[in-house]
Amino acid sequence: MLKSIDWGEVKRKREEFWNSSPAYRAIYERMVKQGYHFIGTIGVVKRCHWSKEAVLRNRFCYKCLWYGIESHRCIQMSPVAAWCWNRCLHCWRIQPEDIGLHWDETRVPVVDDPEVLVEESIKVHREIMAGFKGNPKADQKRVEEAMNPKHAAISLTGEPLLYPRLGELIKEYHKRGITTFLVTHGTRPDVLANLEEEPTQLYISIESWDKKSYEEFNRPLVPRAWELFQETLEMVRSFRSPTVFRFTIVKGYNDHEEALRSFAKMVEKGNPTYIEVKAYMFLGGSRGRLTLANMPDHEDIRRIAQRLSELTGYKVLSESIPSRIVLLSRIDKPIRHGKGCPGGVERPEKWCPVLTREYEERED
Repeated sequence: MLKSIDWGEVKRKREEFWNSSPAYRAIYERMVKQGYHFIGTIGVVKRCHWSKEAVLRNRFCYKCLWYGIESHRCIQMSPVAAWCWNRCLHCWRIQPEDIGLHWDETRVPVVDDPEVLVEESIKVHREIMAGFKGNPKADQKRVEEAMNPKHAAISLTGEPLLYPRLGELIKEYHKRGITTFLVTHGTRPDVLANLEEEPTQLYISIESWDKKSYEEFNRPLVPRAWELFQETLEMVRSFRSPTVFRFTIVKGYNDHEEALRSFAKMVEKGNPTYIEVKAYMFLGGSRGRLTLANMPDHEDIRRIAQRLSELTGYKVLSESIPSRIVLLSRIDKPIRHGKGCPGGVERPEKWCPVLTREYEERED
């Protein structure tokens, strides 16, 4: 039975925290301006580009094409808005250099109640999607379906593994019939090893190919981060849920043969269910660290995916041109966790027609 939550008190604590220092106030104001909605004290939700596309244009994201996740019913959230053990160059997370103020990014100052985060994330998702009610361009059936979310992407910003009650958070979503995809950079193998409940699907996000490139690009804030990441790669084998190595390709950085051969060795070590090869997105804070020229086009991603297929033996199964992403797999068909986009692997253009060769999420 769900406990009664005093939303007035939740809001009061949130406002008190974000007004407690100039750094926190600057983070809060910047993130609100960027479209983030705060939940609990330090959690966030943000409407995804594809939630809007699903209700306005009947177009869906790659998670729908491949895994059945209904884009309009997907909550995009993080339990830790601005905390991580890395300061990756390509990340859109707000970092101290972005606002000229400092805070301890390695330790979360507040541990929110998992039930509060889950309930408020559902509440905020409904409020966001309710904005499409009455819109003559919106599919009102899908708007109504969005009021009953079925999936949570625990990624968005920050490092979810820094939230010490992550297993409980996953369990709370699952209790409500909501599937979970967890995305991590893998610097906390101890947390992954001790999750009370596995996510529906686990993602390890990867950009660097050796310790030197990792320290230069991912800019770890803690010692032994590369070694901890290697531990995570090995631990992936122990997960019962499907696992994904997502290689984010940054043009001019990790699109060369040495990097790709190293990525193939990581795949051999972790034996993930899938590989996703995705273009870096020129978004958020990364625009001050990288350039538009670092964002690959889809032909680059196809070429790299083909090479990784040759190196790993994983089959190229599908792609989504608007998201500049290609799916490789060691199983014949992806495991589907929802009812969205049937046949999306074989016919991605049916569910996500290409409107432009530009990376459209940048404009949202």
